Amino acid sequence: MNQYETVFILTPVLSDVQMKEAVEKFKGILQAEGAEIINEENWGLKKLAYPIQKKSTGFYQLIEFNADPTVIDKLELNFRRDERVIRFLTFKMDKYAAEYAAKRRSVKSSKKED
Repeated sequence: MNQYETVFILTPVLSDVQMKEAVEKFKGILQAEGAEIINEENWGLKKLAYPIQKKSTGFYQLIEFNADPTVIDKLELNFRRDERVIRFLTFKMDKYAAEYAAKRRSVKSSKKED
């Protein structure tokens, strides 16, 4: 199993409930395929660098997970089919990126405890 990180941008016209529903859908797809979700972050509504589909903002979401390479095709196919997703990027993390992500998570969790 490889470690992956996927970031996707949801359309800004969604309500909080619709946004959470979309995120749960993609997490469900990953879990149904046997992926282990390591970390999930909601980065909130952010301004885009350039307009996409005449929208200048979007809800950013990050999911880190361990999965077989075959899972990625199924996940990205569902990203393409869902009209709520305006952009996505999934990449395989090498050992250095995985170490950095683990370090970032530990720093973030220690800040929450303070």
